[in-house]
Amino acid sequence: MKLSAILLSLALLPSSVLAASTSCESDKYHQYVDASLSWYQSLVELAVKKDQNLEDVGKWFLEGRKHHFELNREAVDWYLENDQQQLDLKQPIEGWLKLTQQDVKNLAQQDNELGRFAKKSFDDRQSKPHPKNYALRSAFADLLTHPGNIDKPLNAYNEKMTTIAAIECK
Repeated sequence: MKLSAILLSLALLPSSVLAASTSCESDKYHQYVDASLSWYQSLVELAVKKDQNLEDVGKWFLEGRKHHFELNREAVDWYLENDQQQLDLKQPIEGWLKLTQQDVKNLAQQDNELGRFAKKSFDDRQSKPHPKNYALRSAFADLLTHPGNIDKPLNAYNEKMTTIAAIECK
């Protein structure tokens, strides 16, 4: 009885180690997505603070970023569980997942959770840009060329990314 329990435990060990690694990598990627969305939120807030006329386009922009990163989060989790060869986990976290427009289009045709996230992102990419999109991008460029204007959120993002990069999944 004890021998069979030990053998069963040993047989399950590799899958539990793999599950722990997959969970760690998933958590790490989720933290990256959250940090990225927080950075974009801060950037939009700063742009709107300088020009209230950018509030509507800022909301539109953030919704698109949210769809993009939610798709990536869902895709990374799916690939971690089902096809890790589609991920390059040796790269910095920003490079783990490479989805082309065609990949997103193909995923959007699936009738599952990943497909629903992909459809939102694909539809965003196909839709007409917001009329004030250029004004928002110009406001971003202005903010980014004056680093003092973005010190606090940029430092917060960089600190989060440094912390995330230090996480080692085994």
